[in-house]
Amino acid sequence: MQRIGAVIFIVVAMVLLPACSNTSKESAQENNADQKENEQRADQKSESEKKEKEKEEKESAEVSQEVKEPKYKVTENASIVPIDNAEEKVVLVTIDDAPDKYSLEMANTLKELGVNAIFFVNGHFIESEEGAQKLKKLHEMGFIIGNHTKTHANLKKISKGAQREEIISVSDRVEEIIGERPLFFRAPHGANTDYSRELVAEEGMTLMNWTYGYDYFEPYMDANKLEQAMISGEGPEVGVDYSLLKPGANLLMHDREWTNKALPGIIKGLRDKGYQMVDPALIKTKDM
Repeated sequence: MQRIGAVIFIVVAMVLLPACSNTSKESAQENNADQKENEQRADQKSESEKKEKEKEEKESAEVSQEVKEPKYKVTENASIVPIDNAEEKVVLVTIDDAPDKYSLEMANTLKELGVNAIFFVNGHFIESEEGAQKLKKLHEMGFIIGNHTKTHANLKKISKGAQREEIISVSDRVEEIIGERPLFFRAPHGANTDYSRELVAEEGMTLMNWTYGYDYFEPYMDANKLEQAMISGEGPEVGVDYSLLKPGANLLMHDREWTNKALPGIIKGLRDKGYQMVDPALIKTKDM
């Protein structure tokens, strides 16, 4: 009887073991399938959220870039002055030499602080696909794009033909990337010529220099020093021992590491002094 019982046990075990093995495999397969399905759902959710965010940014940019009734104009000395009853105690934020290494970080900072600005672009930064995508992102975020020549050349030192190439090629490339031409032009070093002025006017752009900026002077290639200089308007280490900060100031900054770091403090400090950052979309241009 014992032998018979042992034989029966072995036979039952042989029958059950494959069944258990199959059950384990099926369970593992089901778990893997569930895991893959969850991962796919997570990926789909992430992609959906990304598309939704891009849609919101695009819609926000479209609203920001709608043609608005101008409230300010640019004077010959580059100051921003109100038209009629617009707020007088304003300053304009501008970023030159974009989009190099820090433009998108600066744009994100400005966006978080509710500040619009003009990003003046150099053509050599937007020749590559990477540069083009940076420019496109700046535009989608609602920032105004300006022309700052192709190679940052001193226009007073080159021929009329070269000046034309420096200016027109940038407007053409910007239009190719974002679908519209720049409405503002800033000459490198503030060095305009009679010909460049005529060409800029023919292109329908508004010429814009600046009233003060310090981040291109070596003593102010330091975030803390730069922050204080921009907030006070004073640059004693470069001979400006008086304040250039006044209503309508046109603030020159660049795509630079120290400027990127100083930017939040500069905006806060100016606001603490009662200044608002003017929306450049409200500045009168030649097409208005």
